[in-house]
Amino acid sequence: MNSIFADISLVLGLVIGVAFLARSLKQPLLVSYLVAGILAGPLFFNLINSNLDFFDVFAEFGVVLLLFLVGLSLNINYLKKIGKVAVVTGVGQVVFTSTLGFLIIYALGFSFWSSLFIAISITFSSTIIITKLLSEKRDERSVYGRYTIGLMLVQDIIAIAIMVLLPALQFGDSLAIELGLLIVKTLFFFSILFLVTRFLLPKVLSRAAESGEFLLIFTLAWCFAVAGASEWAGISLEVGAIVAGLTLAASKYQTEISSRVRPLRDFFIALFFIILGSEMRVESIQSIWFPGLLISLFILIGNPLILYFLYRRMRFTRRNSFLAGLTAAQVSEFGFVFLYVSRDTGIIDGNELSIFTLVALITISASSYLITYNYWIYKKIKPVFHIFFKRDKIKAPQEAKEHYDVLVFGYHRLGWKVCDALKEMGVDFAVVDFDPVVIDRLKKRGLPYLFGDASDVEFLDDILSQQVKMVISTLPNAEDQMVLLRHLRKFSKRTVFIGNLSHTRFLSELYTYGADYVMVPHLMGGSWIAEVLKRRKWTRASFKELTKDQKNEIKPLTELLNGKR
Repeated sequence: MNSIFADISLVLGLVIGVAFLARSLKQPLLVSYLVAGILAGPLFFNLINSNLDFFDVFAEFGVVLLLFLVGLSLNINYLKKIGKVAVVTGVGQVVFTSTLGFLIIYALGFSFWSSLFIAISITFSSTIIITKLLSEKRDERSVYGRYTIGLMLVQDIIAIAIMVLLPALQFGDSLAIELGLLIVKTLFFFSILFLVTRFLLPKVLSRAAESGEFLLIFTLAWCFAVAGASEWAGISLEVGAIVAGLTLAASKYQTEISSRVRPLRDFFIALFFIILGSEMRVESIQSIWFPGLLISLFILIGNPLILYFLYRRMRFTRRNSFLAGLTAAQVSEFGFVFLYVSRDTGIIDGNELSIFTLVALITISASSYLITYNYWIYKKIKPVFHIFFKRDKIKAPQEAKEHYDVLVFGYHRLGWKVCDALKEMGVDFAVVDFDPVVIDRLKKRGLPYLFGDASDVEFLDDILSQQVKMVISTLPNAEDQMVLLRHLRKFSKRTVFIGNLSHTRFLSELYTYGADYVMVPHLMGGSWIAEVLKRRKWTRASFKELTKDQKNEIKPLTELLNGKR
């Protein structure tokens, strides 16, 4: 007699073993879940089939919690800051990837609906994997990192819209009628939910938040209640889960709710991916390996190229366009959910999920290395860009001078404060930045600027050939600053160079390359607060004065980022 607890123990033990190997190979855990599922399925140990219904229920929990957190994490305010760039690249990437993907898959002999649904599923990139790898590289605040996260937000919004429309697609010839009924039911459901969310939920949530445990229980109850009501109303369980998250997204408890639900989500979503991996069979492998490989190549090569050209159209540099495109070269966990729900509703019934599983294994494994070593990859293939792609032109206002006493590399992070000081001192300076949105804002402020990339040696030769008195770099990347320093010292040994590092790992290297001083913000911040503690009274009033001064200092930057200046 099979014991469900014994089967779960064996499956989780298998996951742990594979996960250790995956981590040593610098692979995301999602890959280990899929591989463990394949090993636990009929291809190898057959650990799941005897209790498949039980595991399916757990997998459904994983889908609901995953989509709940998608809705909970949807940051519209962040999207407003990124603005036009995120919308154009996000929508453009979805349209081009799905269209080209459909043509490729349809040419392989798949039916119209199978081609369409696989094409939609491969369109979206993995928000979880991308944000995690960017965070590990400390690139989430870089230019390409910020706009990649914006791209993911746009994809999430499109994905939510697709999930809302999905239930209507199972009715075939009566699609128009059912779509109309779905819209009516959705509007009615959302109206009731809006009233509950507007007048009742905040009061109950504030009481629930008095206890961390109670907040978790209430959040789960709310999530499953809204999801269940959505299914009962004829919309779908998955849409209800997303909407439940959206209703809490603007809450002041959003961060705490997310941190408490995420571990639970991770456990159930692991079982979801294990189930998907376990569906791989010998007969399916024989029929899916070629289309799976071809689609994977399209995602790994075609998707970055599509995004590269979209970002170039938005006036991004070659490097940032390439890095942003490379980041999105994998499929998403949403693709699994989309095909899983499509199969359960009877819209598709073939081996689409097995093909997508193979594509996920290939693209997620490969893109993990592509993101981790993206700077190195760009450096190696940069000669190709010089041959096939036009060079970035230096852009400056017509009234700008040909020579400046000071060049400030980077405006978004520390540079704005440096520029304010230089402007107040009456120093001739120019800002060097490769974010076209920042360039537009500099133009509005009337600050001299040069549009270019510190890693582009031709660009550096152009602007450093005329000697300057000082170069100030607020760039976060140590390698870019080493390139900048090397070219600066080629033209001048006397120019003062002030660099910047978020950590001390490359501090000695920058001094070896010829830096005169390197700012390390966390060390400087520690020194500043130490002086505050020595010289000020330890009272709340004393620190309120500091808070007031701080708000006044950052007000110009806030206005600039919001496009008010």
